[in-house]
Amino acid sequence: MPQVIETLNSRETVSKEGKYIYCIIAIDSQEPPIFDTTGIEDGAGELYTISYNDIAAVVSDSPIKRYSFARDNLISHERAIEEVMKIYTVLPVRFGTVAENEQKVRKILQKDYDKFSVLLKDIEGKKELGLKAIFKEDIYGHILDKYEDIKILKEVLQDMSPSKTHRQRMEIGKMVEGALQSEKEIYQKDILSGLLPLAEEVKINNNYGELMILNAAFLVRKHRERKFDKIIQHLDERYGDIIKFKYVGTLPPFNFVNLAISTGEY
Repeated sequence: MPQVIETLNSRETVSKEGKYIYCIIAIDSQEPPIFDTTGIEDGAGELYTISYNDIAAVVSDSPIKRYSFARDNLISHERAIEEVMKIYTVLPVRFGTVAENEQKVRKILQKDYDKFSVLLKDIEGKKELGLKAIFKEDIYGHILDKYEDIKILKEVLQDMSPSKTHRQRMEIGKMVEGALQSEKEIYQKDILSGLLPLAEEVKINNNYGELMILNAAFLVRKHRERKFDKIIQHLDERYGDIIKFKYVGTLPPFNFVNLAISTGEY
């Protein structure tokens, strides 16, 4: 957990650098904390807050520039928000958001105060849980056992010359591809059937790779997390021979809140 090491009385910076905004939080202190967590760039310094009423933006000093979507930058951005989330409910701000100065940050908070306050109350007590379900290579053996027509055709062709059965082998490939898609749909439906009732919201993201069944994020109230965990465990026990589950808990709610702040409009 990041340690609060000092408080901010006034940070009207004399630097001409801008302010990189990571997230919006609710605060209950007149003296917003500075966190012992570094910003997106080497030398950017620690994260600290700029406040308006009972909300604040978590920022670090930053050059006013366009940040590239390099892996290191993205990881630094996300890691900073994850550290803040250990203490506060967070509204993540889109990667690469830089305001020109502290006054601009306060203007953003003031203008969108009502929106931010509503979102903070709505997200409070909830967390994002991520789940990926991926077929193991054994799925192809499962398909041959389940789809008799594919198995029979494959056995007929296995001792025949590949050059003379090219078309038939291509047909087998198409049949396997279709069967794999059918299996994905069956297992995805079954996996979601037990998890959806526990989630406030769900985001189904695009799959990558031919073996991925599900790539989803769930917004879950904290008191339901243990039950959610048990269902994942049950799924792993039930399907672990053919499906690999990648389950990540306590993520910033990137899939449900990702504030796009056009700083030039304030």
